[in-house]
Amino acid sequence: AQALRWEDVEVGEPGDGEIRIRNTAIGVNFIDVYFRKGVYPAPLPFTPGMEAVGVVTAVGPGLTGRKVGDVVAYAGKPMGSYAEEQIIPADVAVPVPPSVNHKTAAAIMLKGMTVHMLVRRIFKVETGHTVLVHAAAGGVGSLLCQWANALGATVIGTVSNEEKATHAHFDGCHHMIIYTKEDVATRVKEITGGKGVNVVYDSVGKDTYKASLECLASRGFLVSFGQSSGSPDPISMGDLASKSLFLTRPSVMHYTGTRDELLEAAGEVFANVANGVLHTRVKHTYPLSEAARAHADLEARKTSGSVLLIP
Repeated sequence: AQALRWEDVEVGEPGDGEIRIRNTAIGVNFIDVYFRKGVYPAPLPFTPGMEAVGVVTAVGPGLTGRKVGDVVAYAGKPMGSYAEEQIIPADVAVPVPPSVNHKTAAAIMLKGMTVHMLVRRIFKVETGHTVLVHAAAGGVGSLLCQWANALGATVIGTVSNEEKATHAHFDGCHHMIIYTKEDVATRVKEITGGKGVNVVYDSVGKDTYKASLECLASRGFLVSFGQSSGSPDPISMGDLASKSLFLTRPSVMHYTGTRDELLEAAGEVFANVANGVLHTRVKHTYPLSEAARAHADLEARKTSGSVLLIP
């Protein structure tokens, strides 16, 4: 985290198809840590950050449908949201409805679109399904519990302690497993009467992979979308054959690749914020200049819910 330095840079003017935005709230995501550590490669030096809400301060030549003063959010590429101002392609920016405040939008856009991908696109969660959510009190985990619960599923969540179990329960998790005290696979079998779950949403990786496989019902889905504990060991096809399992390793960038997909995903997220299905706890805000401290706290598991940087 010490490699993060607070410096002045020249922002310049937006070119064709670009807008300049003054960020008002910046979302911190575990992917920022992966890039900083080199788990995911990026050319050095770079400005981290995959998500922000801001006000348009300049519009590139010939661009229609965007004006100075618009409130927009963006999540994903290009990297660089840990900045007071930045230039981004206009087609990655999504209008933020007036009913959603800036901090909420910054805290929820990337995580919310990730959850949209997980519960609406990869595996369509419906009434009667049972789902297992690892890290159920984390930024993505909490939204995942809320949305899956709203879709009618029975939600089982793993957490590390009692306080996080309380958070997960509040977010719509029906059964909380404290993995530091209980065996996850055993508890899942008890809860499901031996059937297992239809889908496991796993952002932890190495430490949870074996238990995730064990927890699945026949023809179940293992959705591996992160590796906070390190990359899982290589997977043998035999692991899947025993129960005709499905395995996918998705990235939200591939599910919001077109402008239409992006607007649909962001639109569903913001609509669910407006109608009360999704809510985010922004318990941790740091000045932008203290991004290193935010990363250190995130890695030390000192945070729950969403983390923001405020310029």
